[in-house]
Amino acid sequence: MNKKILRLAIPNIISNISVPLLSMVDLAIAGHMGSLSFIGAVGVAGVIFNFIYWNFGFLRMGTTGITAQAYGARDLEKSVETLIRSSVIAIGIALILIILQQWILQFSFHFIDVTDATREPIKQYFYIRIWSAPCVLLLYTFKGWFIGMQNSKFPMIIAIVTNVLNIVFSLLFVYTFKFNFRGVALGTVVAEYTGLLIAGTLWFVYYGKLKKYINWTQIFVKEKLLQFFKVNINIFLRTFCLIIVFTSFTTFSTKSGDTILAVNTLLLQLFTLFSYIMDGFAYAAESLTGKYIGAKSINQLKISIKYIFRWGWILTILFTIIYFFWGDQILQLLTDNQSVLAASAPYFKWVLLVPISGFAAFLWDGVYVGATASKAMRNAIFIATFGYFVLYYLLQPIIGNDALWLALLLFLALRGIGMKLMAGKYIFGT
Repeated sequence: MNKKILRLAIPNIISNISVPLLSMVDLAIAGHMGSLSFIGAVGVAGVIFNFIYWNFGFLRMGTTGITAQAYGARDLEKSVETLIRSSVIAIGIALILIILQQWILQFSFHFIDVTDATREPIKQYFYIRIWSAPCVLLLYTFKGWFIGMQNSKFPMIIAIVTNVLNIVFSLLFVYTFKFNFRGVALGTVVAEYTGLLIAGTLWFVYYGKLKKYINWTQIFVKEKLLQFFKVNINIFLRTFCLIIVFTSFTTFSTKSGDTILAVNTLLLQLFTLFSYIMDGFAYAAESLTGKYIGAKSINQLKISIKYIFRWGWILTILFTIIYFFWGDQILQLLTDNQSVLAASAPYFKWVLLVPISGFAAFLWDGVYVGATASKAMRNAIFIATFGYFVLYYLLQPIIGNDALWLALLLFLALRGIGMKLMAGKYIFGT
């Protein structure tokens, strides 16, 4: 079982770590173009695109759960139907985003206050990169489908190649073809479409024989569409709550001044690092849970969850030790600002509690996605989100920024506890 888990988890961890590199490459190139407005433009545009695309993460998660169950049940027709159905919906959403692009950007400017010098390059970047929406959302569906088919290597290959090509194309368009700042966005778009081409090629080469199972008359059958949207609307609401919590974390931080904002942003990177690693095992949980539920093998399901949580505990202890002994050195790699480093010291204790508070939520998320038990995920995060805001508003006047970290830890813990308590009903049917 450990080999099965690691075979799925390790490629997913590599894929996860490579995801932020796409924006980091754009930021690095913009940062060497001689204008601070270019750096700000990439940063702000990145926030806008993250907000848009994260909301459609259900295209990945919903596809994984349904596909994994079909794989376990050896229902190849349902597996292929799921990919086609998700892809058609992804294209539909992408076209809507492209049509509404001007409205989306103007709406974003109502919430993000930028100078005129930064506003123009944001427009340039946004209006080019929005055209990659179809391939971004389609890659969500391909990634979800590959993971559901117990194949984590293909998403890893696609992510690595896409990021390498992003560097090559962006440098080419900026410095060789002299597109200047527009070349940064254009290079990313070309790289993302190339990634989609690679995904499609891998599918046709290794799964092309499944084309015979495509039945277009079943793609838009009302009952199947309702099942798909029933699962995914709850995942959408779950993701929206995550976005609200982490967006508010930054917003609340700004109220405490620039130093606390910098401190919280810095310390949150340690949480992000832990989340990328743990998500790799959550993806493994998605694959195996769906597979064993589809195969109606509850005993194997329980064994796989037991082993996945063992790995969760191992990584939790490991990261706690690393942060305890080498946390200062890690922060110094992220910034050399001594005032920020000094100001972060009183709050570093909360970072040490992040792994123990959050690992169960990540892993149970994977189990519930694989089981397509999205209603329970939604309910758990609703309760956790409510607890987060109540605790923050109650304690912030008393203990200041500590209240924000306490609220975040409560949010993580409540999600894990809630899904643990509901597992008997929604996962094991007891």
